[in-house]
Formats: sequence, structure tokens, C-alpha cells
Amino acid sequence: MSPSAEPQATGSTALQLRVRDTLGQVRDVQLPGPSAPDAVRQAAQLGWQVLAIRHGAGHARPRSGSSAVAGFPLLMFSQELLALLDAGLHLTEAMTTLMAKARQPAERAVLQGMLTALHQGKPFSEALCSTAWACPELYLAAIRASEQTGDLPQTLARYVAYQTQLEAIRKKLVSAAIYPLMLLVVGGFVTLFLLGYVVPRFASVYDSAGRELPWLSLQLLRLGRTLHDHAVLAGVMVLGALGLAVGSVWRPQGRAWWAARLAAWPGLAPRVAEFRMARFFRAVSMLLASGIAMPKALGMVSDLLSGDQQRRLLQARRDIDMGQPLSEAMLRAGLSTPVADSLIRVGERSGQMADMLERLARFQDEDFARWLDWASRLLEPVLMTVMGLVIGMVVVLLYMPIFDLAGSLQ
Repeated sequence: MSPSAEPQATGSTALQLRVRDTLGQVRDVQLPGPSAPDAVRQAAQLGWQVLAIRHGAGHARPRSGSSAVAGFPLLMFSQELLALLDAGLHLTEAMTTLMAKARQPAERAVLQGMLTALHQGKPFSEALCSTAWACPELYLAAIRASEQTGDLPQTLARYVAYQTQLEAIRKKLVSAAIYPLMLLVVGGFVTLFLLGYVVPRFASVYDSAGRELPWLSLQLLRLGRTLHDHAVLAGVMVLGALGLAVGSVWRPQGRAWWAARLAAWPGLAPRVAEFRMARFFRAVSMLLASGIAMPKALGMVSDLLSGDQQRRLLQARRDIDMGQPLSEAMLRAGLSTPVADSLIRVGERSGQMADMLERLARFQDEDFARWLDWASRLLEPVLMTVMGLVIGMVVVLLYMPIFDLAGSLQ
């Protein structure tokens, strides 16, 4: 739809939305509708991805859900709903069962909103939008497509498999990071103990001896005295730094910041790019299997890529709109590898593009897992060596005056 044909607000019920259009551009539009879900549904029908909603003259509100229901367990909900549907229950009966077993008030509120919408005759996709919880666009698009084909259980199974794969990779990343972090923390505290407690006591002994000390040992003793004399301030600074680090990792924005910094490292950047592409291919595969057209699927999951990859994808989408096959468009945009190009071409010849993209994502995930295992095995001895050198240097500098004294006595 051209910009001149976009719906414009004509009354008080108009909502201003910030959307990403089919060309990947972010802009503000106005859509008439009695509620936010209606406006979001209209935007989805136009192929737009809603980023924020503004009511009247108010401020834009990101579609991240209210704080009360921000932690809705979507994966567990999908797994349980799939099990009940496979058992032969109707959708309304399955939702009633899930609400009866829910214990958390926030979760019950979301399920109650969905169930009320279903009782009113609304489709499941609209029921997902009718609550305070903001449903992920990927999930919502797959559900909408399943309502056209009547394969809701298969769609839920594909989404569960998609999230399970992502969860497995996340667990591998967490497991690989735990030991190095614990080694750094323990080694840091041992070093601080030596500098703040052991070194000052040696310093008093050396002062009473009245001998000239080596320059490096003298600097170490001065640092130890400083830490000992300002122990409270040093402790507050260390605890504050740990608190800031833990707090930044605990918050999603902090994790995103750290991930962006790590992804910028020269050795990690190619692997992070491959990991993003694996997520991208798996999401596109799920949408294609649900019945969504390729151009729309590519635009819906573009946020899984980095900024540079999104610009390359926009170029590829333009080539696809001009009639080029996906394999050539991705190769020209620099988003394809030899393996990816071969599998995508096989999918184009056989018509099984969704299956080929899933195979491609699985291949890249396995390659990433092997690299992660190798990197973690290499990082652990490197960190142990570094910490051993630091602690050993402190001990050697601490005992160097004693060695000099023993040499002079001989």
C-alpha cells in the first residue's frame, strides 16, 4: 500500500502507531479503531510490524506488555495447550483447563482475558491481542496463519520446537560462562586478600628492618597499605562494582548492552553473526510452514538480525520483489554461506523451503555449539594461567626482599 493510501485518523478513536513497513522503514502512522488490538490487527493485515502505540496525544507505549504480566510463560503455555488439543479438547475447553490450574494472579488475568474473548466469538489470534500482555509478533503471525489453514496444533508444535532450540543454545551459553566468571571472582578476591591483609603485615616487618627494598616490591607494599588504610572504601567500591555488574546482567537492557559489546570483539563477531542468522532462518522456516509468504516472513523477523544485517536483508528483499530467487538475493546481499546457498537452492528446486531453512538453522546451531565447546575449553586454562601469574607475581614481589636479605647474609 502506498503512503497516500494509508489509513488516517479521522476521529477521537484514532491511534498513532510506530511501525516497520514492508520495506523495513520505521515510521509513524495513524489507524482508526476502537482499541489498540484492532489497530494492531489492521497494521498486521498491511504487513507492518508494530513497534509502539500512542493513544491520542499521549506518549508512545512500547508493545512490551504491562509489568504485571511481563513474565507470562509463553513456552509452557504453548506446550500445555498443545498437549490438551492433541488429547482431543476444544480450544475453549483447553483454555478453561489452563486457567483452572494457573496459580499466579498475573497469569490467571491473561488467561481470563483470552477465555473471555473466545467466549465472545473472537478468533484465538484476536484473543491473544485482547489482554494487557503483548503477544510476540512472531507467535501472533503464526497463530493467524494457522486460523486460515486449521492447523493450530501443528503451529504450536513448531513454535515449541523453535523456542526449545533457542533455550538449548541459551543454556549452553550460560553453562560456558559460569566457570570462567566464578574463576575471575574467586581469583579477584584472593588477590584483594593478599594485597589488603597479607602485604601490609609484611610491610611493617620490612619497615622495622630498615633495609632498602626493590622498586617493584616497594610499589606493592604501598598499594597494600593504601588498601588496608581505606578498607571500608575499597570494600564499598568492590561490592558496588559487583552490584552494578549483577544488576546490568539481570535486566534485559543490560544483557543487551553486554551482548552488543561482546559481539563487537573481532574474534566473536563472525560467530555472533552466524548465530543471528541461524535464529533468523529458523524463524522464517516456522512462518513459511505456517503458510506466510516469503517476503512477509522475511520482514517480520528482521529484528533478529543486527543493524548491518538488516540493511543487507532490505537489499535482498528488494531483489526478491524484483523477481530474483531467494538464494541469489541472499548471496548478493552477503547473507549466505556456501552451505546456506546450497540448501536454499535445494529448497527452491524441491518446494520444501521451510524444511531446508530448518535444516540450515540446525546445521549452524550445531557448528556454533561445537565452537562454543572449544572456546570454553580453551578459555578455562587461559584464565587459570592469568590468575596464577597475577597471584604468583604478588607472592614473588612480597618475598623478594627476603631473598635479597638471605643473599646478603651468605
